[in-house]
Amino acid sequence: MDNDAPTATRERLLDVGLELLLQRGYHGVGVQALLDAAQAPKGSFYHHFRDKEDFALQVIDAYMANVHDTLDASLADASEPPLDRVRRFFEMVAQGYASDGYLGCLLGGLGQELSGVSAVFGERIDGCLSYIAGRLAAPLQEARDAGQLPVGTDPQALAMLLVNCWEGAALRSRLSHDPAPLGAMLDFFFAAATRE
Repeated sequence: MDNDAPTATRERLLDVGLELLLQRGYHGVGVQALLDAAQAPKGSFYHHFRDKEDFALQVIDAYMANVHDTLDASLADASEPPLDRVRRFFEMVAQGYASDGYLGCLLGGLGQELSGVSAVFGERIDGCLSYIAGRLAAPLQEARDAGQLPVGTDPQALAMLLVNCWEGAALRSRLSHDPAPLGAMLDFFFAAATRE
């Protein structure tokens, strides 16, 4: 028996689940539809996941693994100016949105749908967004220390504001199926943040 088969099935369910959750939202995705889309055998869902909530939380974890990789790739080169590294992160994320047809951010979508009805999802998504802001705060601190940001700038607060603005722009991009809100937000934000 192929020992990789269960892992491959689980990964396929997570990959297809991410796509379906982006398209339809949590309440719009049924277990049978997921199994059909993933071409997975009946029973495999409950072999890998306790229930639908556990499944969606694991999809969030898989999504965040990609976010970690994107943060690492965009922020790693310390020879690049820190604000360029921060902007590169969002530009890389926007490229991912383009490949998904501008369906937006999984965190934002599920957060809007579920945070008011599920403390578990609210806390997980808030933690994910706070993590992203925390990673971005370090290069923003570098930018402040280098004089690229006003002296009184709070890097952590600025990072959280940036993430919050991005989530709003991602929603508008999803509504219009157009990247324009993403670029406009970044242009405005970086111009405003660097103004004395």
